[in-house]
Amino acid sequence: MIEEIFPDLYRIEIPLPKSPLKALNSYLIKGEKRFLVVDTGMNREECMHEMLTCLGRLSVDLKKADFFITHLHADHLGLVGSLAADASKVYFNKVEAPAVDYARQKSYWWRLGALYKSHGFAEGELEKAVNNHPGLLYGLRRHVDFCILKESDTIDIGNYSFRCIETPGHSPGHMCLYEVNKKFLICGDHILSDITPNITCWLDMENPLKEYLTSLEKVYALDVNLVLPGHRNIWSDHRRRITELQEHHKFRLREILAALENGGKTAFEIAPWVSWDINYDSWELFPSSQKWFAVGEVIAHLQYLEENSMIQRKTKEQKQVFSLA
Repeated sequence: MIEEIFPDLYRIEIPLPKSPLKALNSYLIKGEKRFLVVDTGMNREECMHEMLTCLGRLSVDLKKADFFITHLHADHLGLVGSLAADASKVYFNKVEAPAVDYARQKSYWWRLGALYKSHGFAEGELEKAVNNHPGLLYGLRRHVDFCILKESDTIDIGNYSFRCIETPGHSPGHMCLYEVNKKFLICGDHILSDITPNITCWLDMENPLKEYLTSLEKVYALDVNLVLPGHRNIWSDHRRRITELQEHHKFRLREILAALENGGKTAFEIAPWVSWDINYDSWELFPSSQKWFAVGEVIAHLQYLEENSMIQRKTKEQKQVFSLA
């Protein structure tokens, strides 16, 4: 599906098979001599077919296309290695570039898996979760030389001037593009209209939730007329949605504290006490992949509570056990 949002700026909907997200919003900006594609979809045949079909309808020459990737998740990054030509610039953030290097990917995910194991994730389920993780299955399949961007760097293309806004939280180096004249925000997964972005644990982030809440405040201060997210609907009034997301995480923190009222628990043991927007009758029925996302979210909230001295951590039988301070 193609939708023209502004002159020479289009939303391309890329299907995400078997994903609860259903589709990715990729964005195409046409310039006089170059094209810019923002986010690409997973590295799988269904995504490639739709992307090439839509780019063809828009008369895009991939030899003249550059790419901006908001963050490392496979549904945003995975296809860029197959789409980028030798002359293409692939804009990305410095923090996440080492983690997506093809030669290091499997090692990275198993190191992260070892962290989940220390938080109580059962080994049998852990193996399923890691081996079936989209980052391993549908990520980059070749080395990409990234053009690294940082806060306040700019990309000018056609009638648009984008300023890079670093928004870590959903991922360690997540980055948005703010159009300074027309006042719209291409925001990846930083803010979504009707989904709460997953805030999980990372090897290179000590307090992801704290960073995410700080990033929300940074974006709240921007003058934004229209939000162009990585999934679902385009909408306005970003400040209302940011307030809703802040309240959501306050509620989740209260749920985790309540789960610890009757004794210490690992993150895996806390997860069933938390409200999840998923259609399963019990925690036991969750697929291993969904348990992975849930436990990661619990760990991130535990790190936030621990830094604020509301809980304490002890190691018991090689497991991280949390209790009320």
